[in-house]
Amino acid sequence: MKKAGILGGGQLGRMLLQSAANYPVETFVMENDLNCPAAHLCHHFTKGDITSFDDVYNFGKGLDVLTIEIESVNEDALEKLEAEGVKIYPKPAALRIIKNKILQKQFYKTNEVPTSDFIITQNAAELGANASFLPAVHKLATGGYDGRGVQVIKKAEDVALGFNAPSVLEKMVHIKKEIAIMIAVSPKGETAIYPPVDMVFDPKLNLLCYQISPADIPEKVFWKAEAIALRVVKELKSPGIFAVELFVDIDDNVLVNETAPRVHNSGHHTIEGNYSSQFDMLWRVLLDYPLGNTDPILPAAIVNLLGSEGFNGPALYEGLNEILTMDNVFVHLYGKTHTKPGRKMGHITILSSEKQELLHKANQILHTLLVKSG
Repeated sequence: MKKAGILGGGQLGRMLLQSAANYPVETFVMENDLNCPAAHLCHHFTKGDITSFDDVYNFGKGLDVLTIEIESVNEDALEKLEAEGVKIYPKPAALRIIKNKILQKQFYKTNEVPTSDFIITQNAAELGANASFLPAVHKLATGGYDGRGVQVIKKAEDVALGFNAPSVLEKMVHIKKEIAIMIAVSPKGETAIYPPVDMVFDPKLNLLCYQISPADIPEKVFWKAEAIALRVVKELKSPGIFAVELFVDIDDNVLVNETAPRVHNSGHHTIEGNYSSQFDMLWRVLLDYPLGNTDPILPAAIVNLLGSEGFNGPALYEGLNEILTMDNVFVHLYGKTHTKPGRKMGHITILSSEKQELLHKANQILHTLLVKSG
């Protein structure tokens, strides 16, 4: 039986472990919180810091294969483990590129992957000197996550909102639609592609509000998006599962926004909506099994359950009973006991053969199920 480790024990780790029950694998998790969502589901839990070289190296050196739940891990330790024979998916070289937004944008440019124009800024002074590039989006090179580390700057007088640290200043795109494509890559280099999804973001929090799968896009845009996403993962030269987020502009050009080297919010609907979920698929990659079937069982939508504005404290789920009475609606709570504004507390999946029903139920859930505090 293979020994497989996960660096990070949050909700993604928990959902990954729930799929592990289908495979002959001994699971190991490292996280700095003894009460993290994944702690009680793995065979072996280690309390440690995923950014620490020693903690990551000591955790991984007895394992057969190791993966991540979040990008902010110590890649130096992963490189040493890889050199000693531990299989690391995604490979540390790919992770280095993706976790630094400067390197990520340069990677797209080098490999002729279409993406928005950008300028690298090292500090606030360089940002101010490039005011003529506005309107643009300023993104911290490292450390940004779930909407943090991203700032829209529309005019010169707003440059103070930017970051006094290495960042990417991306030219703002006239976006018609934001989509994402999940792609799995096996150790043999085989690929499995999930249908693209439409993503709708909360403009204030810069977090995914809800999404629809499959995306409603013209066939020409579909083929363009799929080809671009495939190019990204093939140039990364790494097994794993990848979420490629893309913009479709007003002229139907497709541009890569960002890539995530792991299971991702844009693939959560696959738990109920597809024959092989993104979590099942990652286990197939980790254990070098044949890749699964990415076909949808039914069209799906997900609604992100975010902490309501003005509430910070023990979580209370207002309207949960009403949502649980709805047909073909599946509630996933992440086990977080404390809520705060914009915090991801769970997601709800909706299945239906009718897109209008998906949209109707998504909007009903957004206005009915609220995370407050007592």
